Amino acid sequence: MATSHSYDGAAAPPFRMGVLLAIAALSACTSNASTPQIPVSTSEAATMQHITVPLHDGKARGRPHDLPFTVVATGLENPRGMDLGPDGRLYVAEGGLGGSRSTTSDQCQQVPAPIGPYTGGFTSRVSAIDVTTGALTTIVENLPSNQTNAASGGFVSGVADVKFLHGKLYALIAGAGCSHGLVGTFNSIDRIDRGGIAMPIVNLSQFIMNNPVVNPNPPDFEPDGTWYSMVAVGNTLYAVEPNHGEVDVISPGRGCKDSRISRLVDVSATQGHIVPTALTFFDGQFLLGNLNTFVPGSQGNAKVFRLTMRGNLTKISSGLTAVTGVVAHHGRIYALEAFTGFYAPAPPVANSGTVVRLEHNGTWTQIVTGLSFPTAMTFGANNTLYISNKGFGQPTNTSGEIVKVHVSNTQD
Repeated sequence: MATSHSYDGAAAPPFRMGVLLAIAALSACTSNASTPQIPVSTSEAATMQHITVPLHDGKARGRPHDLPFTVVATGLENPRGMDLGPDGRLYVAEGGLGGSRSTTSDQCQQVPAPIGPYTGGFTSRVSAIDVTTGALTTIVENLPSNQTNAASGGFVSGVADVKFLHGKLYALIAGAGCSHGLVGTFNSIDRIDRGGIAMPIVNLSQFIMNNPVVNPNPPDFEPDGTWYSMVAVGNTLYAVEPNHGEVDVISPGRGCKDSRISRLVDVSATQGHIVPTALTFFDGQFLLGNLNTFVPGSQGNAKVFRLTMRGNLTKISSGLTAVTGVVAHHGRIYALEAFTGFYAPAPPVANSGTVVRLEHNGTWTQIVTGLSFPTAMTFGANNTLYISNKGFGQPTNTSGEIVKVHVSNTQD
């Protein structure tokens, strides 16, 4: 494994986060239990420039372009969200390899079967990729990672996303918590300091336990949450939790005692259990995509919503399946579908992932096909779209890769 570095490239020994350090961090973050919800921005001036596409069910699709993609880097461990750093490298959240530790009902509420009980370990990490050479450098490692019950597929979660805010790197931790098999830990947003030190700035597990949503889904309820994506806007981070169904607002401080968290929207209150996943910021407002539940007939029922800074949620388009990424580029909206065939991850749909673009007439056009369970995407320079491919459900947990495709906005 490569030597760990801080995100500014300074050499440093790898950060080892053991259980004792996790317990110490938990103690430092308990102040979030009484953190009041803060008001979100009430300025709607920027959000009045609405996205200029007609509302449409999106089920009709235009002529596919099927642009070729090339592999940038391989050997990643369940790659998830990404962000381009100030040094030009692509920073990638890796869910890790799970682990063998677990917890019992005497210790906490575990996730119910068949998804639980979870097992976990400290195998997740954040890596940086040289997009020219594909060289992979570990930035911080030994972060919490978990996996579902083997009977449900043994799917892995760990670091879910990374974002830069004012030059600082933040990691969204989704693989922690007693309900995920790791006693003494919690899901959080961590600031990655010099030397590769992961410092929790907010206790997400505690926040959602103290502030339940209106319509949780008891059959697969996750007490610690399963955080998925995060964006940075202004001085603030916004994070999506799919299992409970919410988007939360985090104002980072130096640590847990002076960071603040509030809820932007309870998606479950108006939409039920639709499993929101992907978030991006575009034209003064957010775009939010959802996975939907893996049940027969769920194909084509995922959506993209408009979400204002006041928490108002409206549908833009549907006709999608298993959305794990949403981006906007040159005024166009792109969605990433993890798969498009059978209603649940299975071998017959291993290469059915796509990138689609919302056209001005309200229909979706396939831009990229042949992806295998992709989990996130982001645009870089020169219209280059980077995609985390083979991000879950692979024969091995080290099959992950980053691929890229050149997308011209003139391709109609």
